[in-house]
Amino acid sequence: MEVKVSSSPFGGRTRTRALLALRLLGESYPRELARLLEAPLSGVQKALASLERDGLVAARSLGRTRVFRIEPRYFAFDALQRFLERLAEPEADLRARVAALRRRPRRTGKPL
Repeated sequence: MEVKVSSSPFGGRTRTRALLALRLLGESYPRELARLLEAPLSGVQKALASLERDGLVAARSLGRTRVFRIEPRYFAFDALQRFLERLAEPEADLRARVAALRRRPRRTGKPL
């Protein structure tokens, strides 16, 4: 089951899928989320900005990149985590793409 626009509990499909991806990844940056969600970068950036304004996500600077995560000081953080976990259950394709991401650099000299 894929999240439908009419049933997006967080105001829009991109906002909901960005939150699901952040729940699965822990933290990420907009370009990675756009690739993962197969959505336009500008749409993901707008979704993250509105989620940040609403207090659901927090951003920090890592060099020139803004890295986002679900706000741990959000008043209903535990309930939000559980809800997102339940929403992510039918998203097998998203979970598979997250699992396929390489999250650390390749060792120098290691063959591809």
